[in-house]
Amino acid sequence: MSDEIIVKPIGTIYSPLKEPKGAPIQPVGATGIKGHIELKPEYINGLKDLDGFSHIILLYYFHRASDGPMIVTPYMEDKPRGIFSVRMPGRPNHIGISVVRLLNIEGAILHIENVDILDGTPLLDIKPYVTTFDIYKTEKEGWLSNISRRAEEKKCDGRITK
Repeated sequence: MSDEIIVKPIGTIYSPLKEPKGAPIQPVGATGIKGHIELKPEYINGLKDLDGFSHIILLYYFHRASDGPMIVTPYMEDKPRGIFSVRMPGRPNHIGISVVRLLNIEGAILHIENVDILDGTPLLDIKPYVTTFDIYKTEKEGWLSNISRRAEEKKCDGRITK
């Protein structure tokens, strides 16, 4: 197994969110924020049939994130947590994931809504969101179980970003 994996962006995500500070920390807090994706021309054929889905999963690269420590203090709490138990940008590989509403597709442009992603973010992949596949009844939600409802109103305070 190689120690290096090369991933190439398939497009760019554009949004009105220009700076990390003040941006929603999850799509649930980004209701109504619209943006768009400009897909590279060589990937347009891959959009066939995607317009049949109301929501899509975006995998992207946190291009404004700084390398962070393995123990961080999350936006919704003041107790230090392990990086793999939070959803902050300063991760070892800076990979982000968001579920957004797909409004429509015009050629290589995907119009999206409920965007919590910074302007100019490199897009790595798109997957259809399917409730049968993607919603699970969970037995526990760790330290977030009592405070996850507050994510709607919480904004990024700028830590672990450049």
